[in-house]
Amino acid sequence: MTTSKTALVTGITGQDGSYLADLLVSKGYRVVGLARRSTNYDYPNIRQLIGKITLEYGDLMDSDCLNNLVSKYQPDEVYNIAAQSVPADSWTQPIVTAEITGVGTVRMLEAVRRHKPDARYYQATSREIFGGIEQEVCDENTSFLANNPYGIAKQYAHLMTMNYRESYGMFACGGILFNHESERRSLHFVTRKVTMAAACIKLNVKHPPLNEVGESLVQDGKLKIGNLDAVRDWGYAKEYVEAMWLMLQADQPRDYVIATNTAFTVRDLCRVAFNQAGLNWEDHVVSDQRFHRPTEIAASRGDYSRAKNDLGWEPRTSFEQLIRLMVDADLKLLSERR
Repeated sequence: MTTSKTALVTGITGQDGSYLADLLVSKGYRVVGLARRSTNYDYPNIRQLIGKITLEYGDLMDSDCLNNLVSKYQPDEVYNIAAQSVPADSWTQPIVTAEITGVGTVRMLEAVRRHKPDARYYQATSREIFGGIEQEVCDENTSFLANNPYGIAKQYAHLMTMNYRESYGMFACGGILFNHESERRSLHFVTRKVTMAAACIKLNVKHPPLNEVGESLVQDGKLKIGNLDAVRDWGYAKEYVEAMWLMLQADQPRDYVIATNTAFTVRDLCRVAFNQAGLNWEDHVVSDQRFHRPTEIAASRGDYSRAKNDLGWEPRTSFEQLIRLMVDADLKLLSERR
């Protein structure tokens, strides 16, 4: 009888971790997820997985925890997705960002090296490692020029993953993922702020959720966001986790850019989202300097040719389809709460 593989997933309660867990469970994996302990044990992104996965509690800042986890479960695959994952928050929390997103990666790599060196390891990297580089399209050979604390921590994590692969012969891959969104996205991210605000205004919600500065997301029918001219390559997170899994099934470990090779502005995002809710975005969206970044990443698209050629992966959901999907999900969520 064939024994199913065991996968250890950090950050399992977040957007990417939960979609990845869904995928792994569907493939027959035994999934062990790492979550930070909290007095709130309701994790909406993994409600559908309760009873199908094993949850352990810990933190990437705790080396003993990570060593014990890898030693106990002897995972075949490790997906390190946990991070202080909000670039905007990294300006106010640079040390925590460095400890979790940067050094936390090394703690996990060390735990794998010491206790399960033949495990296949995936490191969640980010488009933010390219920072402000003036290049229209980025691929795996593009130089790194991270320009915010989050991107710099991710760049360190990416380089250390490469170092462990080259120095210790570990099967370690870095996924350089461009922006990827979904209905499970946190309200700290502009896509979900916009889709949720459009739904709140459409349904005349009396008490909208709070934004990242602790204020009502919608005030007097208005949504306050940052730079409307910021440009991003946006894809669907549910598809991006498929690329993570495919990387660890390959014959050789490599780093991969996962993206759509398209680019849209935040203005485009607002237009599509509010239109899906039957609203004119210009009547409801205000650019607020408080939500602008001190430094902005340069506009660029991600070339996913290597992933397509090596892994057979490519995006299937267009930008407009993704935003419409998210708006519909938020309308449904809010309607069910009324």
